[in-house]
Amino acid sequence: MSEPGGDKPDTPETRLAHLGSRREWTSIPGQRGGVVNPPAWRASTILYDDVAHLRSARGNMHERWYYGRKGTPTHWALADALTELEPGAAGTMLYPSGVAAITNTLMALLKPGDQLLMVDSVYDPTRSFCDKVLKQLGIETVYYDPLIGGGIEALVNERTKVIFLESPGSLTFEVQDIPAIVAVAKQHDIVTVLDNTWATPLLFSALAHGVDISIVACTKYIVGHSDVMLGSATANDALWPRIQNGAWTFGQICGPDDAWLALRGLRTLAVRLKQHQETALAIARWLSEHSEVGTVLHPALPSCPGHEAWARDFKGSSGLFSFTLKNADDAARVKFIDALRLFGIGYSWGGYESLALPVDPQTCRSATKWGTQDPLIRLHIGLEGTEDLIADIEHAFDKIS
Repeated sequence: MSEPGGDKPDTPETRLAHLGSRREWTSIPGQRGGVVNPPAWRASTILYDDVAHLRSARGNMHERWYYGRKGTPTHWALADALTELEPGAAGTMLYPSGVAAITNTLMALLKPGDQLLMVDSVYDPTRSFCDKVLKQLGIETVYYDPLIGGGIEALVNERTKVIFLESPGSLTFEVQDIPAIVAVAKQHDIVTVLDNTWATPLLFSALAHGVDISIVACTKYIVGHSDVMLGSATANDALWPRIQNGAWTFGQICGPDDAWLALRGLRTLAVRLKQHQETALAIARWLSEHSEVGTVLHPALPSCPGHEAWARDFKGSSGLFSFTLKNADDAARVKFIDALRLFGIGYSWGGYESLALPVDPQTCRSATKWGTQDPLIRLHIGLEGTEDLIADIEHAFDKIS
């Protein structure tokens, strides 16, 4: 840990309280002092003093006034903060959603004739992009078992350019052996991309583990309030120019108000994640002992595939996990979810509210088979009281008993 007054405080709480607050973004023109939070700068046209000034701006557009689509200090403050959260990162680009961050990153890295190795437990919209868009462009996607580890080398050939990871998977929560896969990728000069939304940079330092590009759906834990769509891609020195130029070429930018809300959410990320973790673990452990539960898929529990990798590589867990209803059917699952009073029914996660969702991983697998017929329910545990949520879940169990 840094000494008091040091240049680089190490605790996540302190870092999050001060990231993205450069003096030039918080100062008041013509006055001493400044504001705490960088304001929301809204702009399309940027005015220049003269033609020479306009022409000189073309030389360096990153974190420089040029045109609204290239960002404002509000965007730069958030991007700068996300970059600093990933040791070894060169820069971060912002996108209007997590899906946009994924698709634009893949478009920046792949060309016709290339092969992409994609984890079979991937977020369904990512799979849809691969199967519908990349396929039409002549880019082959080969899906692989999330637990393949170093065995992924058997799938590599001279056309393999990118390995995409999502760890844990957001439905079935397999934790991948990221160091083993990264080692194979580096041996064959293959780019690695990780969807790091579940952990965020606070719980898993992607680039420090050798990953080239870390993607986060900031819609979820970064924003934390279920009211903004936003994505980010953070890259190392070698890949940063390609990610930056790719985003600019496709005209990717988020709204300044969305960036401002995300930066505000980032300030409390460490505090919220601690609460999400504590409550989710308590509920997951309680469910694991419940007579009507088959399997609990929470990376911090030994019952979750890849738990050993989680224990070795991650600094903690978040609030999202799944469980199966033992010897039940879909009708029972529907009845269970509908009986919940404190859990909303809806897509996404990462907000302050708890959510429940029926999920069917067997419908979106091709390289592996989902191993049980018991219906699966995904829970996002919000910031409500643990006892209240457990009582609500027990009430739902009573409805199907």
